Amino acid sequence: MNTFMRRLAPEMGQDQTKQQIEKGLRLYQSNQTDKALHVWTKVLEKTSDPGGKFRVLGCLITAHSEMGKYKDMLKYALDQIDTAREMEDPDYLTEGYLNLARSNEKLCDFQKTVSYCKTCLNMQGTTVSLQLNGQVCLSMGNAFLGLSVFQKALESYEKALRYAHNNDDKMLECRVCCSLGNIYVHLKDYEKALFFPCKAAELVNDYGKGWSLKYRAMSQYHMSVAYRKLERLPDAMECCEESMKIALQHSDRPLQALCLLNFADIHRCRRDADKAFPRYESALGIMTEIGNRLGQSHVYLGVAKCWLLQKEFDKALDSLQRAQELADGMGNKLSTLKVHCLSEGIYRARGQQEELREQVVKFLQCVEELELYCGMCGESIGDRDQKLQALPCSHIFHLKCLQTNGTKGCPKCFKSSLKPGFV
Repeated sequence: MNTFMRRLAPEMGQDQTKQQIEKGLRLYQSNQTDKALHVWTKVLEKTSDPGGKFRVLGCLITAHSEMGKYKDMLKYALDQIDTAREMEDPDYLTEGYLNLARSNEKLCDFQKTVSYCKTCLNMQGTTVSLQLNGQVCLSMGNAFLGLSVFQKALESYEKALRYAHNNDDKMLECRVCCSLGNIYVHLKDYEKALFFPCKAAELVNDYGKGWSLKYRAMSQYHMSVAYRKLERLPDAMECCEESMKIALQHSDRPLQALCLLNFADIHRCRRDADKAFPRYESALGIMTEIGNRLGQSHVYLGVAKCWLLQKEFDKALDSLQRAQELADGMGNKLSTLKVHCLSEGIYRARGQQEELREQVVKFLQCVEELELYCGMCGESIGDRDQKLQALPCSHIFHLKCLQTNGTKGCPKCFKSSLKPGFV
Protein backbone atom coordinates (compact mmCIF):
# COMPACT_ATOMS: atom_id res chain seq x y z
CA MET A 1 0.00 0.00 0.00
CA ASN A 2 1.45 3.41 -0.95
CA THR A 3 1.70 6.29 1.57
CA PHE A 4 -1.37 8.12 0.22
CA MET A 5 -3.56 5.00 0.47
CA ARG A 6 -2.22 4.27 3.95
CA ARG A 7 -3.30 7.75 5.04
CA LEU A 8 -6.78 7.07 3.74
CA ALA A 9 -6.98 3.67 5.47
CA PRO A 10 -8.58 3.98 8.92
CA GLU A 11 -6.12 3.47 11.75
CA MET A 12 -6.89 0.89 14.40
CA GLY A 13 -7.40 2.29 17.92
CA GLN A 14 -6.59 0.71 21.27
CA ASP A 15 -9.86 -1.24 21.78
CA GLN A 16 -10.00 -2.58 18.24
CA THR A 17 -6.32 -3.55 18.42
CA LYS A 18 -6.97 -5.49 21.63
CA GLN A 19 -9.99 -7.28 20.10
CA GLN A 20 -8.03 -8.30 16.99
CA ILE A 21 -5.07 -9.56 19.05
CA GLU A 22 -7.50 -11.70 21.11
CA LYS A 23 -9.11 -12.98 17.90
CA GLY A 24 -5.66 -14.01 16.62
CA LEU A 25 -4.89 -15.78 19.90
CA ARG A 26 -8.13 -17.80 19.70
CA LEU A 27 -7.29 -18.85 16.15
CA TYR A 28 -3.72 -19.72 17.15
CA GLN A 29 -4.86 -21.82 20.10
CA SER A 30 -7.25 -23.76 17.86
CA ASN A 31 -4.31 -24.60 15.55
CA GLN A 32 -5.33 -22.15 12.79
CA THR A 33 -1.85 -20.65 12.67
CA ASP A 34 -2.02 -19.12 9.17
CA LYS A 35 -5.29 -17.30 9.95
CA ALA A 36 -3.86 -16.06 13.27
CA LEU A 37 -0.73 -14.74 11.55
CA HIS A 38 -2.90 -12.97 8.95
CA VAL A 39 -4.92 -11.21 11.69
CA TRP A 40 -1.82 -10.17 13.64
CA THR A 41 -0.02 -8.89 10.53
CA LYS A 42 -3.05 -6.72 9.70
CA VAL A 43 -3.01 -5.34 13.27
CA LEU A 44 0.69 -4.52 12.88
CA GLU A 45 -0.03 -2.57 9.67
CA LYS A 46 -3.00 -0.59 11.01
CA THR A 47 -2.68 -0.02 14.75
CA SER A 48 -1.93 3.43 16.11
CA ASP A 49 -1.50 2.12 19.68
CA PRO A 50 2.18 1.53 20.66
CA GLY A 51 1.21 -0.86 23.49
CA GLY A 52 -0.91 -2.87 21.05
CA LYS A 53 1.91 -2.90 18.52
CA PHE A 54 4.27 -4.22 21.21
CA ARG A 55 1.82 -6.98 22.19
CA VAL A 56 1.10 -8.09 18.64
CA LEU A 57 4.85 -8.28 17.96
CA GLY A 58 5.07 -10.53 21.05
CA CYS A 59 2.43 -12.85 19.54
CA LEU A 60 4.32 -12.96 16.22
CA ILE A 61 7.61 -13.70 18.05
CA THR A 62 6.06 -16.65 19.94
CA ALA A 63 4.37 -18.06 16.82
CA HIS A 64 7.54 -17.86 14.71
CA SER A 65 9.59 -19.41 17.52
CA GLU A 66 7.26 -22.41 17.70
CA MET A 67 7.30 -22.80 13.91
CA GLY A 68 11.11 -22.71 13.91
CA LYS A 69 11.24 -19.52 11.80
CA TYR A 70 13.99 -18.07 13.96
CA LYS A 71 15.21 -15.39 11.54
CA ASP A 72 11.70 -13.95 11.33
CA MET A 73 11.47 -14.24 15.12
CA LEU A 74 14.64 -12.14 15.41
CA LYS A 75 13.27 -9.55 12.95
CA TYR A 76 10.09 -9.10 15.02
CA ALA A 77 12.15 -9.00 18.26
CA LEU A 78 14.21 -6.11 16.83
CA ASP A 79 10.97 -4.28 15.86
CA GLN A 80 9.67 -4.88 19.38
CA ILE A 81 12.79 -3.35 20.97
CA ASP A 82 12.37 -0.25 18.76
CA THR A 83 8.72 0.05 19.86
CA ALA A 84 9.72 -0.34 23.54
CA ARG A 85 12.37 2.38 23.16
CA GLU A 86 9.78 4.76 21.69
CA MET A 87 7.53 4.08 24.69
CA GLU A 88 10.43 4.60 27.16
CA ASP A 89 8.97 1.97 29.49
CA PRO A 90 11.46 -0.27 31.37
CA ASP A 91 8.96 -3.16 31.64
CA TYR A 92 8.43 -3.23 27.87
CA LEU A 93 12.19 -2.90 27.32
CA THR A 94 12.92 -5.86 29.62
CA GLU A 95 10.43 -8.05 27.74
CA GLY A 96 11.87 -6.86 24.43
CA TYR A 97 15.42 -7.74 25.43
CA LEU A 98 14.24 -11.15 26.68
CA ASN A 99 12.70 -11.87 23.25
CA LEU A 100 15.92 -10.69 21.60
CA ALA A 101 17.88 -13.06 23.88
CA ARG A 102 15.57 -15.96 23.03
CA SER A 103 15.81 -15.31 19.29
CA ASN A 104 19.60 -15.41 19.47
CA GLU A 105 19.47 -18.53 21.67
CA LYS A 106 17.40 -20.31 18.99
CA LEU A 107 19.90 -19.22 16.31
CA CYS A 108 22.75 -20.55 18.54
CA ASP A 109 24.34 -17.10 18.96
CA PHE A 110 24.99 -17.89 22.59
CA GLN A 111 27.34 -15.00 23.45
CA LYS A 112 24.71 -12.49 22.26
CA THR A 113 22.06 -14.34 24.29
CA VAL A 114 24.12 -14.03 27.49
CA SER A 115 24.72 -10.34 26.78
CA TYR A 116 21.00 -9.56 26.23
CA CYS A 117 20.05 -11.57 29.34
CA LYS A 118 22.48 -9.51 31.43
CA THR A 119 20.89 -6.34 30.01
CA CYS A 120 17.46 -7.64 31.15
CA LEU A 121 18.67 -8.40 34.66
CA ASN A 122 20.17 -4.90 34.97
CA MET A 123 16.96 -3.12 33.94
CA GLN A 124 15.28 -1.16 36.73
CA GLY A 125 11.72 -2.17 35.97
CA THR A 126 8.69 -2.75 38.19
CA THR A 127 7.43 -6.02 39.66
CA VAL A 128 6.12 -6.91 36.17
CA SER A 129 9.60 -7.16 34.69
CA LEU A 130 10.91 -8.84 37.87
CA GLN A 131 8.50 -11.68 37.10
CA LEU A 132 10.34 -12.17 33.80
CA ASN A 133 13.66 -12.72 35.58
CA GLY A 134 13.05 -16.46 35.88
CA GLN A 135 12.62 -16.74 32.11
CA VAL A 136 15.73 -14.58 31.60
CA CYS A 137 17.77 -16.92 33.85
CA LEU A 138 16.46 -19.96 31.94
CA SER A 139 17.49 -18.48 28.58
CA MET A 140 20.88 -17.53 30.04
CA GLY A 141 21.34 -21.08 31.36
CA ASN A 142 20.53 -22.54 27.94
CA ALA A 143 23.10 -20.19 26.36
CA PHE A 144 25.80 -21.13 28.89
CA LEU A 145 25.02 -24.79 28.21
CA GLY A 146 25.39 -24.05 24.48
CA LEU A 147 28.85 -22.66 25.28
CA SER A 148 29.58 -25.73 27.51
CA VAL A 149 30.05 -23.50 30.59
CA PHE A 150 28.41 -25.99 32.93
CA GLN A 151 28.82 -24.26 36.28
CA LYS A 152 27.25 -21.00 35.04
CA ALA A 153 24.48 -22.93 33.26
CA LEU A 154 23.65 -24.77 36.48
CA GLU A 155 23.80 -21.53 38.47
CA SER A 156 21.34 -19.88 36.05
CA TYR A 157 18.95 -22.86 36.15
CA GLU A 158 18.99 -22.85 39.97
CA LYS A 159 18.11 -19.13 39.95
CA ALA A 160 15.33 -19.73 37.40
CA LEU A 161 13.96 -22.50 39.62
CA ARG A 162 13.96 -20.17 42.66
CA TYR A 163 12.04 -17.55 40.67
CA ALA A 164 9.56 -20.24 39.52
CA HIS A 165 8.96 -21.36 43.13
CA ASN A 166 8.69 -17.80 44.48
CA ASN A 167 6.15 -16.81 41.78
CA ASP A 168 4.41 -20.22 41.85
CA ASP A 169 5.08 -20.41 38.09
CA LYS A 170 4.58 -24.09 37.24
CA MET A 171 5.12 -23.58 33.49
CA LEU A 172 8.55 -22.06 34.09
CA GLU A 173 9.39 -24.82 36.58
CA CYS A 174 8.46 -27.40 33.93
CA ARG A 175 10.76 -25.77 31.34
CA VAL A 176 13.65 -25.48 33.82
CA CYS A 177 13.29 -29.17 34.77
CA CYS A 178 13.63 -30.11 31.08
CA SER A 179 16.79 -27.98 30.79
CA LEU A 180 18.22 -29.55 33.96
CA GLY A 181 17.57 -32.97 32.45
CA ASN A 182 19.48 -31.82 29.36
CA ILE A 183 22.54 -30.62 31.30
CA TYR A 184 22.78 -33.93 33.18
CA VAL A 185 22.58 -35.83 29.88
CA HIS A 186 25.72 -33.93 28.82
CA LEU A 187 27.41 -34.52 32.18
CA LYS A 188 26.39 -38.21 32.04
CA ASP A 189 24.51 -38.47 35.32
CA TYR A 190 21.68 -40.33 33.65
CA GLU A 191 19.68 -40.88 36.86
CA LYS A 192 19.32 -37.08 37.26
CA ALA A 193 18.86 -36.73 33.48
CA LEU A 194 15.71 -38.86 33.85
CA PHE A 195 14.57 -37.48 37.22
CA PHE A 196 14.13 -33.88 36.04
CA PRO A 197 11.99 -34.45 32.90
CA CYS A 198 9.92 -36.96 34.92
CA LYS A 199 9.34 -34.12 37.40
CA ALA A 200 8.36 -31.91 34.42
CA ALA A 201 5.89 -34.58 33.24
CA GLU A 202 4.39 -34.69 36.77
CA LEU A 203 3.90 -30.91 36.69
CA VAL A 204 2.12 -31.25 33.32
CA ASN A 205 -0.17 -33.96 34.74
CA ASP A 206 -0.93 -32.07 37.97
CA TYR A 207 -1.27 -28.49 36.72
CA GLY A 208 -1.22 -28.55 32.92
CA LYS A 209 -4.91 -28.89 32.06
CA GLY A 210 -5.06 -25.50 30.33
CA TRP A 211 -1.45 -25.54 29.11
CA SER A 212 -0.27 -25.93 25.56
CA LEU A 213 0.46 -29.57 24.65
CA LYS A 214 4.03 -28.53 23.84
CA TYR A 215 4.87 -28.86 27.57
CA ARG A 216 3.87 -32.52 27.53
CA ALA A 217 5.78 -33.05 24.26
CA MET A 218 8.87 -31.36 25.68
CA SER A 219 8.97 -33.47 28.86
CA GLN A 220 8.38 -36.70 26.88
CA TYR A 221 11.23 -35.84 24.51
CA HIS A 222 13.72 -35.22 27.36
CA MET A 223 12.59 -38.43 29.12
CA SER A 224 13.17 -40.29 25.87
CA VAL A 225 16.78 -39.03 25.60
CA ALA A 226 17.48 -40.09 29.21
CA TYR A 227 15.93 -43.54 28.65
CA ARG A 228 18.11 -43.99 25.56
CA LYS A 229 21.23 -43.12 27.55
CA LEU A 230 20.15 -45.64 30.20
CA GLU A 231 19.77 -48.21 27.37
CA ARG A 232 16.05 -48.55 28.08
CA LEU A 233 15.32 -48.39 24.36
CA PRO A 234 11.64 -49.49 24.30
CA ASP A 235 10.82 -46.74 26.87
CA ALA A 236 12.89 -44.26 24.85
CA MET A 237 10.97 -45.16 21.69
CA GLU A 238 7.57 -44.89 23.39
CA CYS A 239 8.27 -41.40 24.83
CA CYS A 240 9.76 -40.16 21.56
CA GLU A 241 6.72 -41.37 19.60
CA GLU A 242 4.41 -39.54 22.02
CA SER A 243 6.46 -36.34 21.64
CA MET A 244 6.60 -36.64 17.84
CA LYS A 245 2.82 -37.14 17.63
CA ILE A 246 2.21 -33.81 19.41
CA ALA A 247 4.96 -32.07 17.39
CA LEU A 248 3.29 -33.18 14.13
CA GLN A 249 -0.20 -32.12 15.31
CA HIS A 250 1.10 -28.63 16.15
CA SER A 251 3.48 -28.25 13.18
CA ASP A 252 6.32 -27.83 15.70
CA ARG A 253 9.26 -28.18 13.30
CA PRO A 254 12.04 -27.68 15.88
CA LEU A 255 10.71 -30.49 18.08
CA GLN A 256 10.08 -32.76 15.06
CA ALA A 257 13.77 -32.38 14.19
CA LEU A 258 14.88 -33.24 17.74
CA CYS A 259 12.61 -36.32 17.77
CA LEU A 260 13.99 -37.47 14.39
CA LEU A 261 17.54 -37.11 15.73
CA ASN A 262 16.59 -39.10 18.82
CA PHE A 263 14.87 -41.83 16.73
CA ALA A 264 18.08 -42.07 14.67
CA ASP A 265 20.18 -42.36 17.83
CA ILE A 266 17.87 -45.11 19.18
CA HIS A 267 18.29 -47.09 15.93
CA ARG A 268 22.05 -46.53 16.09
CA CYS A 269 22.06 -47.92 19.66
CA ARG A 270 20.32 -50.98 18.19
CA ARG A 271 23.13 -51.08 15.60
CA ASP A 272 20.58 -50.57 12.82
CA ALA A 273 22.36 -48.03 10.59
CA ASP A 274 19.86 -48.57 7.72
CA LYS A 275 17.07 -47.10 9.87
CA ALA A 276 19.30 -44.49 11.53
CA PHE A 277 20.74 -42.79 8.42
CA PRO A 278 17.46 -41.58 6.81
CA ARG A 279 16.28 -40.18 10.16
CA TYR A 280 19.57 -38.32 10.63
CA GLU A 281 19.12 -36.94 7.13
CA SER A 282 15.56 -35.74 7.84
CA ALA A 283 16.63 -34.16 11.16
CA LEU A 284 19.52 -32.40 9.44
CA GLY A 285 17.20 -31.04 6.71
CA ILE A 286 14.90 -29.35 9.22
CA MET A 287 17.73 -28.15 11.49
CA THR A 288 19.56 -26.58 8.55
CA GLU A 289 16.37 -24.88 7.38
CA ILE A 290 15.56 -23.39 10.82
CA GLY A 291 19.15 -22.57 11.83
CA ASN A 292 19.66 -24.99 14.74
CA ARG A 293 23.45 -25.34 14.43
CA LEU A 294 23.82 -27.14 17.75
CA GLY A 295 21.37 -29.79 16.60
CA GLN A 296 23.24 -30.08 13.28
CA SER A 297 26.52 -30.76 15.11
CA HIS A 298 24.77 -33.48 17.14
CA VAL A 299 23.47 -35.04 13.91
CA TYR A 300 26.98 -35.17 12.41
CA LEU A 301 28.33 -36.77 15.61
CA GLY A 302 25.59 -39.43 15.42
CA VAL A 303 26.27 -40.04 11.71
CA ALA A 304 30.01 -40.42 12.48
CA LYS A 305 29.22 -43.04 15.14
CA CYS A 306 27.06 -44.88 12.58
CA TRP A 307 29.94 -44.93 10.06
CA LEU A 308 32.20 -46.24 12.82
CA LEU A 309 29.82 -49.17 13.36
CA GLN A 310 30.41 -50.01 9.70
CA LYS A 311 34.20 -49.43 9.97
CA GLU A 312 33.89 -46.62 7.37
CA PHE A 313 36.63 -44.50 8.94
CA ASP A 314 37.03 -41.92 6.15
CA LYS A 315 33.29 -41.19 6.09
CA ALA A 316 33.30 -40.95 9.89
CA LEU A 317 36.17 -38.44 9.80
CA ASP A 318 34.30 -36.38 7.20
CA SER A 319 31.23 -36.18 9.47
CA LEU A 320 33.42 -35.31 12.46
CA GLN A 321 35.02 -32.45 10.53
CA ARG A 322 31.57 -31.00 9.80
CA ALA A 323 30.58 -31.36 13.46
CA GLN A 324 33.78 -29.56 14.49
CA GLU A 325 33.19 -26.65 12.06
CA LEU A 326 29.72 -26.12 13.51
CA ALA A 327 30.96 -26.48 17.11
CA ASP A 328 33.77 -23.97 16.54
CA GLY A 329 31.32 -21.49 14.98
CA MET A 330 29.10 -21.60 18.10
CA GLY A 331 31.82 -21.99 20.71
CA ASN A 332 30.35 -25.35 21.82
CA LYS A 333 33.40 -26.96 23.43
CA LEU A 334 31.65 -30.20 24.41
CA SER A 335 30.97 -31.10 20.76
CA THR A 336 34.62 -30.30 19.99
CA LEU A 337 35.70 -32.60 22.82
CA LYS A 338 33.54 -35.42 21.42
CA VAL A 339 35.06 -34.89 17.95
CA HIS A 340 38.60 -35.27 19.38
CA CYS A 341 37.57 -38.33 21.40
CA LEU A 342 36.06 -40.13 18.37
CA SER A 343 38.93 -39.06 16.07
CA GLU A 344 41.39 -40.43 18.62
CA GLY A 345 39.69 -43.84 18.42
CA ILE A 346 39.89 -43.83 14.60
CA TYR A 347 43.60 -42.92 14.48
CA ARG A 348 44.37 -45.49 17.18
CA ALA A 349 42.59 -48.21 15.18
CA ARG A 350 44.56 -47.19 12.08
CA GLY A 351 47.86 -46.95 13.92
CA GLN A 352 48.39 -43.32 12.78
CA GLN A 353 50.57 -42.24 15.73
CA GLU A 354 51.16 -38.60 14.79
CA GLU A 355 47.47 -37.83 14.23
CA LEU A 356 46.63 -39.81 17.37
CA ARG A 357 49.01 -37.72 19.52
CA GLU A 358 47.53 -34.50 18.12
CA GLN A 359 43.98 -35.59 18.99
CA VAL A 360 45.00 -36.69 22.52
CA VAL A 361 46.57 -33.28 23.21
CA LYS A 362 43.49 -31.45 21.88
CA PHE A 363 41.18 -33.71 23.89
CA LEU A 364 43.07 -33.03 27.14
CA GLN A 365 43.05 -29.28 26.42
CA CYS A 366 39.25 -29.43 26.04
CA VAL A 367 38.83 -31.33 29.33
CA GLU A 368 40.98 -28.70 31.08
CA GLU A 369 39.04 -25.77 29.53
CA LEU A 370 35.69 -27.32 30.41
CA GLU A 371 36.82 -28.11 33.97
CA LEU A 372 35.35 -31.57 33.49
CA TYR A 373 37.01 -33.11 36.50
CA CYS A 374 36.06 -33.66 40.13
CA GLY A 375 37.62 -31.08 42.48
CA MET A 376 38.17 -33.80 45.08
CA CYS A 377 39.55 -36.90 43.35
CA GLY A 378 40.75 -35.10 40.20
CA GLU A 379 39.18 -37.74 37.91
CA SER A 380 37.04 -36.94 34.87
CA ILE A 381 33.39 -35.99 34.99
CA GLY A 382 31.18 -36.68 31.99
CA ASP A 383 33.14 -39.55 30.46
CA ARG A 384 30.79 -42.26 31.78
CA ASP A 385 27.51 -42.63 33.68
CA GLN A 386 28.20 -41.53 37.27
CA LYS A 387 26.18 -39.96 40.09
CA LEU A 388 27.12 -36.28 40.42
CA GLN A 389 26.27 -33.63 42.98
CA ALA A 390 26.35 -29.85 42.58
CA LEU A 391 27.13 -27.75 45.67
CA PRO A 392 25.22 -24.45 46.26
CA CYS A 393 28.00 -22.63 44.33
CA SER A 394 27.14 -24.91 41.33
CA HIS A 395 30.57 -26.60 41.24
CA ILE A 396 30.07 -30.26 40.37
CA PHE A 397 31.64 -33.29 42.12
CA HIS A 398 31.28 -37.06 42.18
CA LEU A 399 28.59 -37.86 44.73
CA LYS A 400 30.77 -40.65 46.16
CA CYS A 401 33.64 -38.19 46.79
CA LEU A 402 31.37 -35.82 48.72
CA GLN A 403 29.91 -38.73 50.71
CA THR A 404 33.35 -40.18 51.47
CA ASN A 405 35.18 -36.97 52.33
CA GLY A 406 32.35 -34.70 53.40
CA THR A 407 32.86 -31.00 52.83
CA LYS A 408 32.57 -27.86 54.93
CA GLY A 409 32.76 -25.82 51.74
CA CYS A 410 33.62 -26.11 48.08
CA PRO A 411 37.25 -27.15 47.45
CA LYS A 412 37.21 -25.44 44.03
CA CYS A 413 35.98 -22.14 45.50
CA PHE A 414 38.56 -22.44 48.32
CA LYS A 415 41.40 -22.96 45.81
CA SER A 416 40.39 -20.01 43.64
CA SER A 417 40.08 -17.73 46.71
CA LEU A 418 43.73 -18.33 47.73
CA LYS A 419 45.97 -15.43 46.73
CA PRO A 420 48.81 -16.56 44.39
CA GLY A 421 51.48 -15.44 46.88
CA PHE A 422 50.18 -17.83 49.53
CA VAL A 423 49.70 -20.95 47.43
